[in-house]
Amino acid sequence: MKSRSRSRSKYVKPKLSARAKRVRALEMFLGLILAIFVLAPVVWMFLSSIMQSVDLTAKPLKLIPKTVTFDRYRQIMQSATASDPAYIFRIALKNSLIVAVSVTALSLLTGMLAAYAFAKVRFRGKGPMMMLILFTYMVPPAALIIPLYRIFNSLGWLDKKGPLIILYLSFIIPFIIWVMQDFFGSISSTFEEAAQVDGATKLQTLIHIFLPIARPGAIATGILAFLMSWDEFFYALIFTSSLNSKTMTIAIEEFNGKFTIDYGMISCAGILGSLIPVLITVIFQKYIVMGMTAGGVKE
Repeated sequence: MKSRSRSRSKYVKPKLSARAKRVRALEMFLGLILAIFVLAPVVWMFLSSIMQSVDLTAKPLKLIPKTVTFDRYRQIMQSATASDPAYIFRIALKNSLIVAVSVTALSLLTGMLAAYAFAKVRFRGKGPMMMLILFTYMVPPAALIIPLYRIFNSLGWLDKKGPLIILYLSFIIPFIIWVMQDFFGSISSTFEEAAQVDGATKLQTLIHIFLPIARPGAIATGILAFLMSWDEFFYALIFTSSLNSKTMTIAIEEFNGKFTIDYGMISCAGILGSLIPVLITVIFQKYIVMGMTAGGVKE
């Protein structure tokens, strides 16, 4: 009996001091305030999407709707009229998904190959070339819009999803190279030396050794690349105009009429537009945390 009581006493949590309790209470209070500031706009956007139009324009403003309706969501999912903004937004949502998935896959494929070369392959001019890649990522989009538009116009690439994907790759690939080369550079060279002894090529070493080790960083970087292409507005506004290539961020503007603004549909579109990134973030949350806090296996 004495041995059992002693073993149980080992697992008893130590009592917190009065100061530690006050600090913990303060942390919880500040965390609650931060959560309210972060989530309040999202909650209000969802409430606006299910409110009746009368409640949205009522004075004073009603925070809690009297009646709830999901007709706006149903309209976006079921509308078949080409001139209906709800139908335009649904097609644009598909265009955004196609563009974002394509950009993420292609940028990860090419970016990780280049990042591995910069991290583990010795060649002349590697440092200046890396700085040049970083410079292309840092150039403001407004400074490039005129030459890019002239080039795309001369090639007949305006208002097409394929050229828009190429355009997004031009600034997302440098980002992936810059991030992933740090992950690959932090992996011990002994893994590469052991693979070379076994006769593995550089590509086999990358696929079978470096990628499994740097998987959290690759997934986190891929999610960031997806979000960058999913939320992009400026280039999509300039280079797309028709329903064939218009993305979600541009289609939301369709709910602004000449004399009225449909706040309910805009809020509904905002909820649907943020749903996919939220789901991806929740699913890969573990890898995002691991990718942001660790850089592979340190030397």
